[in-house]
Formats: sequence, C-alpha cells, structure tokens
Amino acid sequence: MNLRGIVSVSGKPGLWKALAQNKTGFILESLDANKTKLVANLSTAKIAALDEITIFGNYEDIRLTDVFGRMKDSKSVPDAKADGKILREFFREVAPGHDEEKVYASDMKKIVSWYHILKDMPLFSEPDPNEEAAPAAETAPAEEVKPVEEAKPAKKAKAPAKAEVAGEEKPKTAKAKKSNIKKI
Repeated sequence: MNLRGIVSVSGKPGLWKALAQNKTGFILESLDANKTKLVANLSTAKIAALDEITIFGNYEDIRLTDVFGRMKDSKSVPDAKADGKILREFFREVAPGHDEEKVYASDMKKIVSWYHILKDMPLFSEPDPNEEAAPAAETAPAEEVKPVEEAKPAKKAKAPAKAEVAGEEKPKTAKAKKSNIKKI
C-alpha cells in the first residue's frame, strides 16, 4: 500500500494528504468528502506520516503498514467505536506481539478509524514505490567497479614576498585610518 504523503495532524480529526510545503509548514487537504484545505504550521502542529508510524511491540516495533495489510486480509474489522475488549482481541490477531501495556484502547480506535478512511481509496491498493525499487535493484546486473582515482596533490603555498625572504620588514604603504570617536 502506498501511504506516502498521508499524514495525521494532532488536534485535527481524520487523515490529511500533504499537497505542498512552504516556509512555515505544509499545505494539507483532508481525505474526507469536503476536501478542506489546511496550512499546518510546523511550530505549532504535530504532523506524523502514516508510512513512518510504528506500534509498540514486545520485542520490536510493528510498522503501521504491516498492521493495515493484516487488517485488509482480515475477515471483518470492528467499528472504531467498538468496546475496548473487542478491539484488543482484534489487535491480538492483526498486530501479534504488540505491547498491551503501551498500546491503549484510544490508539487502537484511532488506527481502526484510519483503516476505515483508507480502505476504499485507490492509494490503499497501490503498491509502495519503495518496496518495488528494492527487488529491482537486487536483480539488476552488477556494474563494473571502477578504481578510485588518486587524490590530486594539494596546491603549493605561495612563495613568501622578497622582503620576508631577506628578513626585512615590508614598508608600510597604507596610512592609518582616522577614528570617528572623539577623545574626552
């Protein structure tokens, strides 16, 4: 699934698509039917990209994209307003090994509501461009390794002036500048 550019904004419900970036933040568009625009200031709003979010695990963190993939393969996904016990049982199936002390019912409700927003969108069915690029790189023929060219010698320092060679001081040609500060 291609979740690139889909973000969650703290304090704002739903999911947003990043359209552009300006000096102070991002220009976002909601994924609901209203398509409202929002300028999220980086200094005041917390923005989290869905493709970078992980869930606390017992041994290692679980990527949100992996959980969404398992939810997609699941027979039925409960409603986001379902009881916490039902959501916990569901999460034991789709996110095995999640840390049950650190993953709260509110987190599970948020993830399930995000899934319901994304499941019918075409980008949810698209393959991730990062995952496609990795296998192609492995099957590409290896290129010849070219030897590294030798480093060029450093530039020589300038030769000292004639007066310095003889041990004499250079005559001063510049006049001293007058100060604009009056002495009291």
